[in-house]
Amino acid sequence: MWRPRRLLTVGHSYVVALNRRLPHELARIGGTHWEITVAAPRFVQGDLRPIRLEHFVGEAARLVPVHAHFTTRPHILIYGRELRQLCSQSWDIVHSWEEPFVLASGEIALWCRQGKLVYYTFQNINKKYPPPFNWIERYTVQRCSGWIAAGQTVCATLQRRQGYSHKPHCVIPLGVDVAVFRPDPAAGLAVRRQLGWLAEGPPVIGYSGRFVTEKGIGLLLQVLEQLQQPWRALFVGGGPWEATLRRWASRHGPEQVQIVTGVPHDAVPRYLNAMDLLVAPSQTTPRWREQLGRMLIEAMACGVPVVGSDSGEIPYVVGSAGWIVPEHNLLAWVQAIDRLLACPEQRRELGLAGRERATTLFAWPHIARLHLQFFTQLLES
Repeated sequence: MWRPRRLLTVGHSYVVALNRRLPHELARIGGTHWEITVAAPRFVQGDLRPIRLEHFVGEAARLVPVHAHFTTRPHILIYGRELRQLCSQSWDIVHSWEEPFVLASGEIALWCRQGKLVYYTFQNINKKYPPPFNWIERYTVQRCSGWIAAGQTVCATLQRRQGYSHKPHCVIPLGVDVAVFRPDPAAGLAVRRQLGWLAEGPPVIGYSGRFVTEKGIGLLLQVLEQLQQPWRALFVGGGPWEATLRRWASRHGPEQVQIVTGVPHDAVPRYLNAMDLLVAPSQTTPRWREQLGRMLIEAMACGVPVVGSDSGEIPYVVGSAGWIVPEHNLLAWVQAIDRLLACPEQRRELGLAGRERATTLFAWPHIARLHLQFFTQLLES
């Protein structure tokens, strides 16, 4: 007797409504052939703010709230009885948006005894994990039927890692909601007025994301100090560098530098549209390199030209739709940004190219189709 294929997807980031666009699109595109259930935490203490489970109108996937514990550190986050009961049901595919080496993944692998288990992973550095994380990774990779890499550097790294290469796998990046993240000049002007800026002032250099060393905040401040062209800077995010950033900004004044923290994800498009270009000067460290650069695809979707470093996945994300600068080359960064500040037409062309790339390669419906193709291959192999 025919029945729809049943898929359970689990991830702590699903607490944010926009992060559930993947299961929403899986359900919408899968139609009567797929039944999609998404398990999301009731609460997560996020990097930038505490987050209670968000909802959105018309969500196509069935949403099941579950308790999550120790949410300040994703490595040790665990779920518990509610998810265990959900996992014990009959599923064709269990899709875990948790890294294979974390405690939550060990729970999911232990509890999901039916169906094919698939992990989505961002790990693009070949790390040596201490116990118990190395044991968990060994167990989860052994148990899984396949894995999805979030980027080319992730795939290349994990293929060299024990247990991964002989498992079915593919590369599927994160997506972006191109209806929410879209060019909106009116919203951008409203943000500038809110910040006390004139619409016709110098171009706005934007930064969106965590205020941390590896994201290149220190380099960016050096670059801004050496620019020859007039500029304004808008920092949107939060993190350990905030105090240092505010001290630096105080030397320039609010008419030139603005720092905005605590911005919910669905408000980010307004701030991106207030930017004339977005920079992502990520810096590779021994234990980290850029795994995707979500701010890049979000900015491109908004038609904002992007300049990114050559750290990790950034060159693959940006392609020919933006500029790539050697991550440690201060002079190259100064020259690249100065050129864009001086050339509105170049910014316009890059913005159009970025929007096209985002809608073609990163729109959630396209990403969902790639997932369903991979899941179907696993079930029919």
